[in-house]
Amino acid sequence: MTDPIAPLTSKDINKDINTAKSADNNAAIVTQMRTLIDTLKTHNYAYYVLDNPILEDSEYDQLRRSLLELEEQYPELVQPDSPINQVGDMPLSAFTQVTHDIPMLSLGNVFDYDELHGFMRRVNDRLNDAQKNPEYEMELKLDGLAVSLKYAYGKFTQAVTRGDGQTGEDITQNAKTIRNLPLWLTAASEIPLLEVRGEVLMPKAGFERLNRLAEEKGDKTFANPRNAAAGSLRQLDPAIAASRPLAFYCYSVNQGLPETIKTQSAALAWLGDIGFSVSAVRVVKNPREAQEYYESVIEKRAQLPFEIDGMVIKVNNLALQQQLGFLSREPRWATAYKFPAETVMTRLNDIEWQVGRTGQITPVGKLEPVKVGGVTVSNVTLHNFGEIQRLDVRAGDMVSVHRAGDVIPKVTRVWHEQRPADSEPVQLPLNCPVCDSPVVLPKDEALARCTGGLFCPAQQQEALIHFVSRRAMDIDGLGASWLISFFEHGLVKTVADIYHLHKHQDELITLEKLGEKSVQNILSAIETSKQTTLARFIYALGIRGVGETTAQNLAQQFGDLDSLMAADIDKLLQTPDVGAITAELTYKFFRAPHNIEVITALREAGVHWDKVEQVVSEGLPLDGQTWVITGALDSMARDEAKAKLQALGAKVSGSISAKTTALLAGDKAGSKMAKAEKLGVKVVGEEEFLALVGRSNV
Repeated sequence: MTDPIAPLTSKDINKDINTAKSADNNAAIVTQMRTLIDTLKTHNYAYYVLDNPILEDSEYDQLRRSLLELEEQYPELVQPDSPINQVGDMPLSAFTQVTHDIPMLSLGNVFDYDELHGFMRRVNDRLNDAQKNPEYEMELKLDGLAVSLKYAYGKFTQAVTRGDGQTGEDITQNAKTIRNLPLWLTAASEIPLLEVRGEVLMPKAGFERLNRLAEEKGDKTFANPRNAAAGSLRQLDPAIAASRPLAFYCYSVNQGLPETIKTQSAALAWLGDIGFSVSAVRVVKNPREAQEYYESVIEKRAQLPFEIDGMVIKVNNLALQQQLGFLSREPRWATAYKFPAETVMTRLNDIEWQVGRTGQITPVGKLEPVKVGGVTVSNVTLHNFGEIQRLDVRAGDMVSVHRAGDVIPKVTRVWHEQRPADSEPVQLPLNCPVCDSPVVLPKDEALARCTGGLFCPAQQQEALIHFVSRRAMDIDGLGASWLISFFEHGLVKTVADIYHLHKHQDELITLEKLGEKSVQNILSAIETSKQTTLARFIYALGIRGVGETTAQNLAQQFGDLDSLMAADIDKLLQTPDVGAITAELTYKFFRAPHNIEVITALREAGVHWDKVEQVVSEGLPLDGQTWVITGALDSMARDEAKAKLQALGAKVSGSISAKTTALLAGDKAGSKMAKAEKLGVKVVGEEEFLALVGRSNV
């Protein structure tokens, strides 16, 4: 089989068609047809023979409809090998090939109410006045592998796949392993030949279980339940098929139906009575009733135990079915009413950058508006710069967009074969699109971030909430809800504005549910917070990657804020618990002019701290050692234990590494204990630690 040919979208094709029509250029039309035919053949082979679909069904439908439209406009140019009149492709040679007594045809499709109405109108056009407006039977369109079963006097004798519609593959031995497939039908013991057709599928729960087991064994997982079902049926070893959670649901009787049964709905009821599984069935009288049932099924689709991709609508009267007959590929009396496409192709016109509340720079794709999953989509998240690189997506590319239910739309595929010649790779912006602060992308990370945390309008609410928190500036009574309210009323923008709220005291009192006493308490807490520690202040700034422990280490390492702000990356890296990423983020934070402005404003507002007494570790008992603390200590708080270790000359880190000297483990020590044991790091209990600090009189 040749490599797949890049599929075209209906929009691209229609544009070319109009050009060809205006020039009355038959050669151009034939070229379009040939391209579509070759593309569809490639995907037919992947779907029907290899059970490894390249396209989503909705994408395939778009391509097929484009070819069908061409053939309807130019019937004299229809190619002899057009797949429009072909169901599938040649079956695998590994199985015995069987010719179907009655061809297994496919179904036509409708995609909305108008097309449904058109289908029923065409049915009426072929009926006389007494027969018009017949009843229709509706079934769930199961997403599995179509199979024909034969029974001789009630005994199961053969199972054959659809194949190319004329010839299929004998999968009898594998089909025998399907748990709900009856091998003997007592009620059909007098019927010489009964042929039942239906779908073999894998229920959702079984599919998830199968993939979970595969992951545990390190085996390849299946992409979806249909692939899993088809792959199971095509195993040459029936024992493998027997281990898979397959199910069979029937949808028609093609030979051997009792003459007393006159309708499709009665035929399925009879199949259910004699031992087969049958999906939900509803009889409707007109397009409106059909549409109502269709919409009700969409609502509960996610709760069904198996995957479906639409409804099948059939004229209920079996005699009328025979009268209406068949086209070369499909019956005139039935059609598939497909659900809104969950994956469609469209063009990505542009990529814009948005800034989240934590400073994350997120690329957003601006799409040529397209209906997917029943909703018109014009924007799609591309998550992060790493995802852009993984997909190799660019502005101007054709992309496949997927949306299922309430799931946020996402790009699942980029059609690189259709990329414009002048396209250029996407570049990460150097500066924040909101505040113009530098953007940093740490090495080996996918998430880019704005460094203007204190100033950037997109991050200010998050920065405010963090700044007043208990472990930071500890402004009691000034909770997140009030901060957001002050922000929305324009009373605070940056954290420095908190220390000017006293100028708005009258306005604060008028805010809903905030009385004079509450305002006084908040203003008093703000005033008290001005006296803090350097470590708390550093932590309150919200520098990415700088937690409490790192903030304390930075305060101890540099002694004052000005030295920290002036430090280069090499100096920052000399701080315990500061790696390359944190060093870069800290360096960039203190190089952003907006951040410097806010820090200056905070100091001018009176925020201050006592001088840090730096420990000279040289000559101390634990000089050169790095310790980590985990778990709860009985005799003291962890902060006190940390201070005692630092007084002995140790550096205290927040994470275990091969360079860690010892782990002080209290009660309920968790993952750090396990990692220490794995790395061979010494574990010190509280008793040994107390003896150490007791001997050293700290």
